[in-house]
Parts: sequence; structure tokens; C-alpha cells
Amino acid sequence: MRAFITGLAGTILTDAERAFLREARPWGLIVFARNIAAPDDLRRLIAEFRSIVGRDAPVLVDQEGGRVQRLGPPYWLKYPPAAAYARLYQNDSAKGLAAAGLGGRLIAADLHGVGIDVDCAPVADIPVAAADPIIGDRAFGMEPKAVVALAGAFARGLIEGGVLPVVKHMPGHGRATADSHKQLPVVTADRATLEATDFAAFRGLAELPLAMSAHVVFTAIDPVTPATASAAIVRDVIRGSIGYQGLLMSDDVSMGALSGSLGERTRAVLAAGCCDVVLHCDGDMAEMEAVADAAPALEGEAARRAAAALAKRQRPAPIDLAHKRAEFAALLQSVWEPAQGWA
Repeated sequence: MRAFITGLAGTILTDAERAFLREARPWGLIVFARNIAAPDDLRRLIAEFRSIVGRDAPVLVDQEGGRVQRLGPPYWLKYPPAAAYARLYQNDSAKGLAAAGLGGRLIAADLHGVGIDVDCAPVADIPVAAADPIIGDRAFGMEPKAVVALAGAFARGLIEGGVLPVVKHMPGHGRATADSHKQLPVVTADRATLEATDFAAFRGLAELPLAMSAHVVFTAIDPVTPATASAAIVRDVIRGSIGYQGLLMSDDVSMGALSGSLGERTRAVLAAGCCDVVLHCDGDMAEMEAVADAAPALEGEAARRAAAALAKRQRPAPIDLAHKRAEFAALLQSVWEPAQGWA
């Protein structure tokens, strides 16, 4: 296995992609809307991917709900953004936690049903006033206690449904004043403020098996390098202050926040003390080959973390989907308008 996760171009593997997967041996696959047609088509794509790589490789998707949901109508229901759970939690914490847990469990049922076993959620970023809206209503709240409680409930729902969560974007994207898909955000908050807010939210979720890094510069720790490629931030903050010991993957290395060629980005992200696995999403073959060429074998401590994370995959607990969907809609009807006709 090589230390990268790849995307694909469409709903059916091309001959070039089959050859690439056999040769490059990516650790995992991430799917996007461009890869998703009817459920049976998606199942076939995932099954063929796993057959080619010769193992039960992880298959990832971004399925948060709200603005970030790759599986949707007409085959799958739309889910609320994290902010809906936060509004409910403010009014009734027990109902908010119940809804977040059910949301994760129902999303897991959708994903597991087509062979997806990793969800790039929950978001534990805490947005602040004047921040770029890229996080916005994807956040579970504006203070660490609520974020830890709700994101934790959502993550536990996913795990119960046989899907591993990926907490993101460590150590925090909420203060970014730019969208890292387009340019490199720089956060100038002092270390004490970060420790009490942004980092505190991730500290409370440090037991989760998988995490995604932020393409964000934190000048109080490393004034030049984004967290994704900063050994100082990964060692001192993510592995140190936050105490995270699970597998750390990068955010997408093709995003505009990073500079250099795809090979240079991959090598920087996987340098000693940084991420364990690099994520590349766009399905462009030339970029895929550049990432694969630069990605080393997945071995040592990174391989141990990867194996430990995948060992936490479990068979879904039984669920009465119709009943749980009705319960979910009833919980959310006061804070999320689509819930009125959701069930």
C-alpha cells in the first residue's frame, strides 16, 4: 500500500484507472458526486476498486449534511447542516444530542448500504465573526463544549452504523478568513486563545480514529507553513496539546491553499512528523500519477495508525430505518424546515 487516498473520474472505471490502481496501490478511495449514480452503480464501482487493490480498502465520502453532501436525492435523503443540531441543543441539550446521534446513524445506514465505510465528518471547527463562510453552518456550535458534545454524538452514530468518522479540520479552520480551496488562510490568534477555543474542541474528540488536517497557517506556532505540512504544528499541537494519536490525513492536496507541484506537495505533507496519509480528490489522471509517484509505502507508525483505525470498523447495529427516520424528523422539525416532509 502507498500512503495516499485517490479519487476517480466518473461512475465507471476506465482501463487507465484500473491499471493505475493495480500499480499505485492507494490506501483508500474517496468518492464525489461525479462518481455517484444509482446505488447499484456505486456499489459496483466500489466493489471493483476493492477487487483491484486486493483488500477491504477504506472508501471515503464527504457526507456531513447541509451544503456538504455527496449522496442525495433521488436515491438518498438530504440531511440538515450541523448548525441545525446546534440550534436544537441550545433549546434542549438532550434533544440536540439525540438528533445528532440519529443523524450520524442514519447517514451511516445510507453509506454502509453501498459499501462506503468512512465519512469525512464531523466538522469540529468553531467559526468566529468575520471568518470566511466556508465553515459557517457546517459547525456544531460556537464554543468547545457544545461542539465536543454534538460532534461526538454524531461520530458515535456513524460508528454504530459501521462507518468510521473523520474529524476535521485539525487543529481548526473556524478562524480562517479565506477559503482554503482557493487560497492559503492565515490565523494570527495567540496560542492561549487557540488552546482555549479551536484546539479545545479537537482535544475533546481526540479518541476518534481518523482526522483530517487544515490547510491553515497558525502564526503563533509556525508563521510560514500550513498545519498540513508543518511538523511543528503536528508534533506540538495535534499530537501534543490536543493529544491525537489516530491516523492523520491531509485535506485535499490539490486545493489552492498549497503551493508547488503535486509531487512537492505530497512529499511535504508526508515528511517526517506531518500527516500519515495524503488525500487527493479530483480524479485527474496526471495529478493522480504525480501524487502516487511521490507517496511512499505506508509503513512504520503511519501503517500502525492506519491498521488501528480500520480495526475499529464494525458490523452495523440493527436499526428500524422507518421508525428512526420519523423520530429524527420529529426532533428537528422546530429548527430545520425540510424536516416537515422528511420522513
